[in-house]
Amino acid sequence: MSMLGKTPQPSPACPATPAYAASAKIHPRGVKGRYRSIKWWASVLLLAYWHLAPLIRWDRGPGAPGQAILADMAGRRGYFFFIEIWPQEVYFLTGLLFFAAIALFMMTSLVGRVWCGFLCWQTVYTDLFVAVERLVIGERNQRIAFDRAPLSAGKLARKALVNAIWLSIAAACGIGFTLYFGDAFEMLRDIFSGEASTATYGAIAVVGGMCFLLAGYAREQVCIYMCPYARFQSAMFDEHSLIISYEAWRGETRGPAPASRDFTGRGHCVDCLACVQACPTGIDIRNGNQLACIGCGLCIDACNQVMDRFKLPHGLVSYDSSANLAARGEGREGGLRLIRPRTLAYGGILTLVASVMLFRLVTRPDVDVNVLHERAPLFVQMSDGSIRNGYVYKILNMKAQDRTFKLRLAGVEGATISVVGGEDSVAEAEMQVPRDSVGSFRLYVTIPADKIVSKSMPVSFQLTAPDREVKTETLFAGPEK
Repeated sequence: MSMLGKTPQPSPACPATPAYAASAKIHPRGVKGRYRSIKWWASVLLLAYWHLAPLIRWDRGPGAPGQAILADMAGRRGYFFFIEIWPQEVYFLTGLLFFAAIALFMMTSLVGRVWCGFLCWQTVYTDLFVAVERLVIGERNQRIAFDRAPLSAGKLARKALVNAIWLSIAAACGIGFTLYFGDAFEMLRDIFSGEASTATYGAIAVVGGMCFLLAGYAREQVCIYMCPYARFQSAMFDEHSLIISYEAWRGETRGPAPASRDFTGRGHCVDCLACVQACPTGIDIRNGNQLACIGCGLCIDACNQVMDRFKLPHGLVSYDSSANLAARGEGREGGLRLIRPRTLAYGGILTLVASVMLFRLVTRPDVDVNVLHERAPLFVQMSDGSIRNGYVYKILNMKAQDRTFKLRLAGVEGATISVVGGEDSVAEAEMQVPRDSVGSFRLYVTIPADKIVSKSMPVSFQLTAPDREVKTETLFAGPEK
């Protein structure tokens, strides 16, 4: 009733809130220390493998590829030193990917995001591209001032130089990728002489272009927004996982360094922001573990340099477990606990997958057979009353030598085989298959009418070689009985 006769008053307008915060370019500060050195060594080793592995030779005999690591698309198989994988053995690739995923989970549960911080290609190339910027333009403050400066001929020249070096690195990345798909030395010659295929130059452009864009311009945005690993990695942490942590019990209350250099009664953190400036994703580790933290440890190196300046102990920012962090805060000794239920589970899965793959690799046959019954017509009745069926019989010879096989129809008396272009009406036909190839044969099987017991009779092809015997079940079609 009290509202009767009153004019409703408009509510105050709510201020517009942006749906997302605009990203600001991050200029990582250069630091020196243990983790920076580890990152450089990891980058050197990974880049050396990426570019040099295709050049390693491996003798597989005459007529076979002489490259140790090769994805032979034309020959439809993959090579890794003494291992040769055929298209029908794609389950090895599936098993390898599953093994890699579980290994990544186990690595994360033990030592945090060490993959992201030291081994990921995005991290490796971003580090390299930032190093180019640092070399051409200067350290963090110089790069910030350079970006803020008005456009000039000098600025354009230095930007052009940076991008030219980036493009060279990206092109090398793309070329390195293509060398895994053909003879590396021949491809290098063709690429630089302009004789390579359009597909080769296209692959270099796509892979190199992505390297240039992601490492040169996207950088931390890839880690924060594009990489799915950042979204679920914390689910693999527990209190004993090693992660980058700020020891608040020691650092707080933070504040500027006292002129007397006496830190009695206050925290060791001088709020210098060195850890933030060194972080390649621009986070403040003092706010706790965050999605954008890639676990590279550069904030530790930066903080330790500051601690050295004030003659304070290292470890204000540390690479340790939250359990050890809490123990030190309470004055207790911590310890490294590697054996835990989740690591045992991951280790058990890895052992099982590796064992199955190794067993399958060691015991896999070097010959495979595929039989296809012709459907038009299903059978033909010969003048003597016998019944003939047609088949396409394929033999995969996975051995590095030519082989002669003998084929007969097992368990059916009087059956004969005729191979198109070869032997005619024999009890046992010979088939020759070159090394590392598929032999495809069209053949006819004839069985006397009195030996056919049903409209669709199960029969068995038996293929023999000096070192192998393969039995394949199929059907033989006949008239109604």
